[in-house]
Parts: sequence; structure tokens; C-alpha cells
Amino acid sequence: MAVPKRKVSPSRRGMRRSHEALSAPSYFECGNCGELKRPHHICGHCGHYDGREVVAAERVKPAIRI
Repeated sequence: MAVPKRKVSPSRRGMRRSHEALSAPSYFECGNCGELKRPHHICGHCGHYDGREVVAAERVKPAIRI
């Protein structure tokens, strides 16, 4: 059975985990209403995507406030 020969140092462990950090989600303004929205998603406030209305505004979920 394979076992480690030596203890993994905190520095080595940290270097291994350096790529596991979570990045913050990016937001930008909707071109129609100016609310913040995720890239490549329908605006949760007005229902627009790529300059046109995709979903009627009454059916859209409330937008995320940051």
C-alpha cells in the first residue's frame, strides 16, 4: 500500500490549493433598464436580452440587488 514518505508542509499544501479559490460573479448593466445582470442572461428586471424583449416584464422574477 502506498503511503507518503514525509509530511506535506503547509507551504506545499498551500501551493497545491492555490487554484481552488472561488471568483466573485461578474455583473454588468442591462442595456435597456440599467439594472445589474449576469452576462449572457436575461435581465431579471425588464426581461430583455441582446437588445430585445424575450420575456414579458410581468413574468420576470425580481432582480438580484447587490
